Amino acid sequence: MYTPTAFAVTDLDTLHSQIEAHGLATMVTMTPDGLIASYLPLLLDRARGPQGTLVGHLARANPQATRSDTSVPALAMFQGIDGYISPSIYATKHQTGKAVPTWNYTAIHAYGTATFFSDPDRLLDVVTRLTDKHEATRPVPWAVSDAPRDFIDGMLRAIVGVEIPIDRLEGKAKLSQNRPPVDHEGIVSGLQAEGRADLAAQVARAIAERA
Repeated sequence: MYTPTAFAVTDLDTLHSQIEAHGLATMVTMTPDGLIASYLPLLLDRARGPQGTLVGHLARANPQATRSDTSVPALAMFQGIDGYISPSIYATKHQTGKAVPTWNYTAIHAYGTATFFSDPDRLLDVVTRLTDKHEATRPVPWAVSDAPRDFIDGMLRAIVGVEIPIDRLEGKAKLSQNRPPVDHEGIVSGLQAEGRADLAAQVARAIAERA
């Protein structure tokens, strides 16, 4: 991932926290027919390996589960917040006219050797942990154990687990940190006026951290 120094995120705890917040990843692997990608909710086991291990599952019918070349590192991409930035909110635009649009975003790339597994107990652990994580904030959380066990066993036979011990992490937060200070207030207030208070807050935080 092309990451200028101003946008680089290198703190491991920050990267882990952002992975856990985003959840959904695009997993890319190589097959004999070329690259293949799937969209998967992945869990992060922080303590497994120096940079953590990603765990999830995909459909058994998905060719990525059977045709991936595990001699080539897999890539799991987590995309966070993003949004268009109009030059009209820059003070620079009104002063000199020398401004162009851009797109702000955050992203993390995790690389490692993917392994696939079909052990029912491991699969049950993965789907249970994923469910517990994403049901936790609901008033009445649904649990895997709420469904009949024979039904769950049948569902487990239809999926394959995947693990990616992370060998390399790249983090990028392109949030207008490179703009001159005269533009910072306009970017934040402009995004708030456009209904993007979420992006405005992250831009303000990034600018403050760089100051």
